[in-house]
Amino acid sequence: MTTNPVEVLKYCPKCGSENFKKEGSRSLKCTCCGFHFFINSAAAVAALVVNNEGKLMLVTRGVEPNYGKLDLPGGFIDPGETAESAVKRELAEELGLKVKSLKYIGSAPNEYVFSEFTVYTLDMAFLVVPETTEGLKAMDDIKDFQFYAEEELDFRDIPAPSIKKFVTDYFRE
Repeated sequence: MTTNPVEVLKYCPKCGSENFKKEGSRSLKCTCCGFHFFINSAAAVAALVVNNEGKLMLVTRGVEPNYGKLDLPGGFIDPGETAESAVKRELAEELGLKVKSLKYIGSAPNEYVFSEFTVYTLDMAFLVVPETTEGLKAMDDIKDFQFYAEEELDFRDIPAPSIKKFVTDYFRE
């Protein structure tokens, strides 16, 4: 079964016509109203939260896709929101964590399949210094969290290529 939006979307979101046809590898165009829809990347953030021992926080996903697998805390950037604000919001929602400082460290593409529909993302990673790591609680779409040293991690438990890259890069530097 394909999850590519070019194959999944069947009706024009503007006029509802079934004449919503593939126009190249990443767009669809309606032959009735002329609406042209491009498949673009959605912006997302990932936080590399480090404790005083230099261990990196990874969360256990509490929702699909990849329920029970390891991830970095973070999520999609809301419309009109900056990446920095999204990091702070996501950390507050998922852990009750307050950010002391953050620094952008890089980006990587990813594919996020949700409801049998591929969402292409550009994941932006930030190194985060928390105000404290005391009193944090797994909430929202995570079921647990833990700080890891590199030798404590099984990288096969991190399914997202972008997240695996960010974690690998962190331990290499």
